[in-house]
This record gives sequence, structure tokens and C-alpha cells, in this order.
Amino acid sequence: MAERDDGSQSLQVVEKTFSQLVAGVGDYALFLLDAQGFIKSWNAGARRIKGYEADEIIGRHFSQFYAPEAIASGWPQHELKVAAAEGRFEDEGWRIRKDGSRFWANVVITALCGSDGAVEGFLKITRDLTDRKQAEEALRQSEVRFRLLVEGVRDYAIYMLDPEGRIVSWNKGAERIKGYAAEEILGRHFSAFYSSEDAAAGKPERELAAALEHGSVEQEGWRVRKDRSLFWANAVVTALYDGENRHIGFAKITRDLTDKRRAEALELADRQKNVFLAMLAHELRNPLAPISNGLQLLKLPDLEPDTLRDTTALMERQLTHLVRLVDDLLDVSRIVNGKLTFQREPLDLNDVLRRAVEETQPALDARGHELQWAASDEPVVVEGDAVRLAQVFGNLLVNAAKYTETPNAVRLSLEQDGTSAVVRVRDFGIGIAADMLPRIFHLFVQADDSLARTQGGLGIGLTLVRRIVELHGGAVTASSEGPGRGSEFVVTLPLSRAAMKSRPAPPERSSLGEKRRILIVDDNADAAVTTSALLKAWGHEVQTVYNGPAALEIARSFTPDFVLLDIGLPGMSGYDVARQLRSGDPAHNMVIAAVTGYGQEADRRRSYAAGFDYHLTKPADPQLLRKLLQARQGERGPSTN
Repeated sequence: MAERDDGSQSLQVVEKTFSQLVAGVGDYALFLLDAQGFIKSWNAGARRIKGYEADEIIGRHFSQFYAPEAIASGWPQHELKVAAAEGRFEDEGWRIRKDGSRFWANVVITALCGSDGAVEGFLKITRDLTDRKQAEEALRQSEVRFRLLVEGVRDYAIYMLDPEGRIVSWNKGAERIKGYAAEEILGRHFSAFYSSEDAAAGKPERELAAALEHGSVEQEGWRVRKDRSLFWANAVVTALYDGENRHIGFAKITRDLTDKRRAEALELADRQKNVFLAMLAHELRNPLAPISNGLQLLKLPDLEPDTLRDTTALMERQLTHLVRLVDDLLDVSRIVNGKLTFQREPLDLNDVLRRAVEETQPALDARGHELQWAASDEPVVVEGDAVRLAQVFGNLLVNAAKYTETPNAVRLSLEQDGTSAVVRVRDFGIGIAADMLPRIFHLFVQADDSLARTQGGLGIGLTLVRRIVELHGGAVTASSEGPGRGSEFVVTLPLSRAAMKSRPAPPERSSLGEKRRILIVDDNADAAVTTSALLKAWGHEVQTVYNGPAALEIARSFTPDFVLLDIGLPGMSGYDVARQLRSGDPAHNMVIAAVTGYGQEADRRRSYAAGFDYHLTKPADPQLLRKLLQARQGERGPSTN
């Protein structure tokens, strides 16, 4: 009993001393409990935080401050039990004020022991952390709302990357745009959204490096979905840092702009179409005007020989220009439809360039330019189509002449560089602006796009050049130091030295003066009559008919050596006529050439299948026609020009 009295006196001393020390503390609720949890003291902070006056609360159990559910679970007793066993207990949770309102409390309970080690009471310190808790809760709610907002967005792919570029979050928009469910993509590197070429080139890593350097980077380009389809993306990557400025990853926002890009492309195509149609009308009217004037001159009586010669030469030049325009248009159609084809054979590029020079020399001479041609001293053999490659270099030479306004030099050179043949066409004309260089090979693009259009053309020549060169396994580049400083086009083609050894011998030709019996079949009377007059002037014997049945009948008696046969005949097509002519000529001594406006590759194959030896598109080149008439019949082929 004496020991208990000593203990009680000791606790009373503590209470008195404690009350004196903490009575005025206002920021903390500091009070003593006895061993059963009844309140023994009360300070100013306890009064402010919990709302009770000392005489209202001393002697009551401290569970008064707990919510009913906590009391029902025995939580207050649990706190004292832990404090008694371990000497101390700390917790945070909701507590109740006198007015019934709740506050978030940080609670520390310390056991007070007597000299014998028995627990005689507890010191309880309570802090009101409601403001902090509310701020934390507000932040948490904000984060939850933001997470729900981000996860619910479907128009944008919004996701996070760790510092190495691995995906750590994924929203509905990312799933819709890129095609991956979250469980399929989380943890993988974001380079999965790039083409294999871009990934191998290090484009994803450069994108993150740029974001680190600049804070944020925005780019557009093709990206890859789960199903490997491509979409045009606008992507913003932002570097993220924590409160201590440590890099913790990246935020990436991606938009699918494929539809917008497609609409812009259609709009651009529509504008280009309108510009092209205007250019086409302009270019077609230009040669038609002098041809029309020439026809009027030819009608005049007593026309002087010099005027007659000059007029016919003028009309021939303009007709050649018209034919070239039509041929280029057909080639563009083949490019658009992926049907541009060519014949492969071993070629010496010296011969090809010689042919291109012969064809373009008049254009160079007309503008007073001097062609400086450095041919190779030895054969430069490639595998290709002589006509198409001559078209390439002819277009480049014509461009050089056209875009050099005053008489100057045009340089053409051929050399070998390792396993490649290199052809350079250099002019000293108007040059190419830097912003135009990347687009110079695009369809309908011209260096001169002014209203005056002083140079003419349809803006398709360089597109043809690039496509033909690429089909030959080569490449073409353009360079210029800027406006007024000229330009240079460089064509590289793979060499084929072995092919030179197996180069076929040229076809055997007959004497230039050999007379032929020629049958012309064409429902266009003007075309038939003029062709007949030309062939007769060359010394040939000619018969002309205007339909298929008449052709079959006259062929039996006339037995032509050569038949120039239109395909689009009324009633009986040229294909049917050719088949019947061929069936009556089992030895194939008769040469049958289609002369038609149908010039697609499918048309050529069909004419070959019907028994034609050659396929000429209207208007037939007189020089080519003369060569065909001079040559003996050899192996038939599906096309000639």
C-alpha cells in the first residue's frame, strides 16, 4: 500500500510539473491519461484543438475523441496497449471535436512508468494536421481527376516514358490510335511506333535527346500501328523533372493527322491539277498556232521555194513538239499507274548520249548555246533501254538549254566511278532556289512558275527523268548555288561490263533503195492519204484502203511486203484484220505494223498477240518508219516506240 501511495504521489508530482510546463502551449494538445485512459490534465492547445474546457473533459475517457466506428473496434484501447508494451505509439487518423466536427490528427502516446516499471499513465500529444490532409487530399483528388481525364481521352495518345524511353502509362487514345492494349505495350520501348528504317537510324533516341536539350520538342512524321499500318502523327515530347530537378522521364502526346494530311494532299492535288490543265492548254496552243499559220501559207499560189521549205520545217518542228508533249503525258499516266516499263539490253552510254545530243542539238542551236561534250574514251556499258535513257539525257539537255536565257555553254560529261557510270549535265542559267531543290523532281513542279511562263513545258520532264533512272537501278540529283548561278544534274547508273561481251549484233539491213509493196489501212482518210504520199515519194508501191474487209480483199491480190494497219477500225478491228492476214501468210513474210493512237503497254502486248510485228503510235515518226521499211524482218516484239 505504501508503494502504491509512493507511486500516486509520484504521478501527482508529474501532473503538477507537467501542467506548469505545457499549460500555455497552443499548437499542440498535451494532456495526461491515467493507466485506464482517463484524462488527468488539459492544456490550452487541447482546448483550442478539441474544443473542450478543462472542467468539461478532465476525468472522462480519452475515447471521447474517437469516431463511433473506431470505438466499436476497440481502437483506443489498442493504442494504449501498444504504448504500454512498446513504450510509445504513433498514428494518424480522424478525430472528433466537441462540436462533432472531424479533424485529421497526428497522435503520439508515451507510457509513463513508476520506479517499479509498472505503467502508471500516458502522455498524449496531438497535432491538428487537417490543413495538410486537406491539401494532400485535394492533390490526390486532382491527380485522380487528371488520371481519369487522361485515361478517358480518345482523340490523343497520352502516355509516359521512363528516362530510357520505356512506356509506363497508357490511355484510351493511345490504345485507339496505336492499336495496343495497355498490357501489350507497357514496359516496351516507344521505338515500337517507328518504322524499322527510322528505328535503325536512331530517330527515337534523337527525339528524346532533343526533348532533354530543349525541354520539349514537336515533330510530324509517319508512325507505325500494331498492325504495321502507317499513320501521319503530330507528336510532342516533354522532359519531366521532380521537385529536386531530377529527370524522371518524358510525357508524350500524339495526334493522328492522317485524315488532315490526306485532305491537304487532295487540296494540293486539286490545285496542281488546275495549274496543270492551264499549262497544258497553254502548251498545246503554242505549237498549234504556227501549224495553223503554216497551213494557210501552203494554200497560197506561187509560194516561193524558200518560204515553202521554211514553212514545212517550222510545221515539222512544231509537230515534233506536240508529239513530245503527248508522249510525256502518256508516260506520266504510266508513272501514276505504276506501268512504266522498258526493254533491257547492254548499252554503251556513249551511244545513248550521242543519240540524245542529236535529238536536242536543234534546241541548243536555237538558243545559241555551245555544247561542251566530254565523252568517255572507252565503252561505258549499262543494262537498260536505249530509248528511255536517251529520253532522260535529252530532257536534261533541253532543260539546260531552256533555262539558260542568254547564249552560254552547256556541259555534258560521261565517266566511270567505281561500279557506276556518272553523267553530268551542267548549265550556267537561271539556277534553282534552295527551297525549290527538294521539290524539283516532283510532278508538275517547275523552277519558272511565274504567270509569264517564259520557258514553257508541263513540269513533268524531271519526274520522268527520276523514275526512268530509278527503274534502271540508278539515281539522279540536282544541285545549284542559287538563282542566277546555274545548276547541275548528276545521273548515276550501275555498270554492266559483262553484258558488253554478249551484246547482240545490230539487225541486218537491206539496201536503202529497196522498193516495198505497202498496204495502208486507216479509216482516217487524211492520215491515210498523207502517209501514202510520203511513202510514194520514197519510191514505194502503195495501196490505201479504209476498212478491214477491203484490206483483206486487196491483200490477196496485192500481196504486200508491209502493212501499216490502224487498230481502231469501224466494224472489224485491226486486231481481227491482223489475225486473218497472218493466217493467210503462214511463212510470216508479211510485216504488219500497228499505227494507232493506243500506246499503253497493254495495247502493245495485245497487238503482239494478234500477230503485229511492230507497234507505232500516231503520228508515226517518219525516220523510224523509214528504218523499219529498210530493215528485213527479224524477231517480232511487242513495241517499237
